[in-house]
Amino acid sequence: MQRVKLTIGYDGGHYHGWQKQENHRSLQGTLEAALQKITQNPTLVYGAGRTDAGVHALGQVAHFDTEADFSPAEWQRALNAVLPEDMVIEAAVLTGEDFHARFGAKMKTYRYQLFNAKYRAPLLRHAHWWVRSDLDLGEMRLAAKAFEGRHCFTSFCAADTDAPDHDIYLEPIQITQNGAEIDITLQAQRFLRYMVRNIVGFLVEVGRGKRKANEVAEILSAEDRTKAGPTAPAHGLVLVQIVY
Repeated sequence: MQRVKLTIGYDGGHYHGWQKQENHRSLQGTLEAALQKITQNPTLVYGAGRTDAGVHALGQVAHFDTEADFSPAEWQRALNAVLPEDMVIEAAVLTGEDFHARFGAKMKTYRYQLFNAKYRAPLLRHAHWWVRSDLDLGEMRLAAKAFEGRHCFTSFCAADTDAPDHDIYLEPIQITQNGAEIDITLQAQRFLRYMVRNIVGFLVEVGRGKRKANEVAEILSAEDRTKAGPTAPAHGLVLVQIVY
């Protein structure tokens, strides 16, 4: 028996999220189907975390156990030969039984991608949120700074999230600009459902002048999802990296 760690990239636009679901196309289900085609045996795949429908990844991590005796390079080649073109195995390595894609994660990095211009960019439409109104990046950075450190993020997660603990230590949020493209990068050991998209939705409201940077502390203290504002669209979000 060997345990294989995979680093996976994908365009999440045609998937109903990572987690396998009946009657919906999922990334986990697609990967397990590919493994069964290769090994002729059912294989369970364990992901580092669930990305929502429409969310993309450059560095999702998963692992599986198998009795098939392939080298890492053979696993990578075989999987990429049968996976659809919107999903790729970027790396495969053999690892010990103590490795777990989900429970061993020490830091996750997400990047949210905005396109801020009066007119749309057709080539970016699947991976950027097009925001037409002018954004004040200075005010957005002030608001972002208020999220640093440990907070209860109940106001910025899905109202129906099943996570029992909403206290998370968030590293400083980075907001960078390259022409009309704006990246918002967030790092933490874990994230709650919709947390990144809700924070980004609020920051964009601040940039538009509809909310104030000094509201963050009050909203966090309220522990009330209705206080934080809109959720950013899924297609602008990318899981960049997971550190173990």
